[in-house]
Amino acid sequence: MTTQQPTQPTAEGVLSRASAHGVAETLNRLEAAIQAKGLTIFARVDHSDEAARVGLTMQPAHVLIFGAPKAGTPLMIASPLLALDLPLRVLVWQDVSGQVWVSYTDPAYQTRRFAIPADLEPAIAGVAGLVDGALAEG
Repeated sequence: MTTQQPTQPTAEGVLSRASAHGVAETLNRLEAAIQAKGLTIFARVDHSDEAARVGLTMQPAHVLIFGAPKAGTPLMIASPLLALDLPLRVLVWQDVSGQVWVSYTDPAYQTRRFAIPADLEPAIAGVAGLVDGALAEG
């Protein structure tokens, strides 16, 4: 018997990783990983809770907004329009089949889109490793 892999959601410039954990556990793991890197969580947005407040129902969807002014400020000085995408964000959400996903803007896409100088690329590229670490089994 083979197990069917979930269909990975796609959108231009967005990377999505399947989580083996529920929404709450995935959020907890991401928050711990963010804090372990010395980054600040600026906000947590619970879209599904806000939908419920106005009588609507949607799948669980939470956004963590995080970063470090020491890393982000030089990026925004070099490319002011990047402030539209900073601080960094990750979306933790559940699809209609119950699969939990972590989605974020592809750092390579941001680099091209905002013409980020090569020496500053590592400041946004770390989001991928952060997500990978949070989703790792163990």
